[in-house]
Amino acid sequence: MLSASLVSIQVGCPVAHGDPEAGDPHDQPWTTGFFKSPVQGQAFVGFTNIRGDGQADLVNHGGEDKAILAYSAEHYPLWRAELNLPAMGPGAFGENLTITGLSEESVCIGDRFKIGDVVLQVSQPRQPCWKLARRWRMHELPAMVVHNGRSGWYLRVVRQGWIEAAMPVTLMQRTNPDWTITRANFIMNHRRRDLAATRSLANVPSLSAEWVTELREREMQLRQISAGS
Repeated sequence: MLSASLVSIQVGCPVAHGDPEAGDPHDQPWTTGFFKSPVQGQAFVGFTNIRGDGQADLVNHGGEDKAILAYSAEHYPLWRAELNLPAMGPGAFGENLTITGLSEESVCIGDRFKIGDVVLQVSQPRQPCWKLARRWRMHELPAMVVHNGRSGWYLRVVRQGWIEAAMPVTLMQRTNPDWTITRANFIMNHRRRDLAATRSLANVPSLSAEWVTELREREMQLRQISAGS
């Protein structure tokens, strides 16, 4: 049995940052909800987000399959040492839930977790984008995440309700024990030419619609390449 608990909850709405006159690309205008603040006391979890949270790019972020982003608290000591950022801690990767006792190696696609009255289901790994690099002014940071697999994972909300920091995170159901976040990340990012692995991941129950679509498109391209060789 997994023993996990909720360290902290973070929310934040889109805010404009930057200066149009700035010469450094990191300082030029952008809008993001990446900068999140800790919630004191209870937070209400709805089907598309935690109350008080929002995304600037609703094409690539948010929605029912990516309602909540979770991240392992155990990663932060590693990041602080590797990046020489002693202040880096919960919320630094834009996550809503910082959880201790879980990681990409122990969480599987389709897992259902209970926090208070809320039931959450793992839908896909988090794919780091340019906003992570922009937040920390490190263009290489997304590539580092892809390399080391400390991505975090997205959750859909099965049952709404209230949560609070320090609550236990309880695994209720595991339907895909072979499909950890680590394995899904590896196939998506490092086995891009593997037709069988691509097909297998696309068929995993409860995988997000976005990933299924991307994998099906990749599968079709790989079939065409195979047929033409």
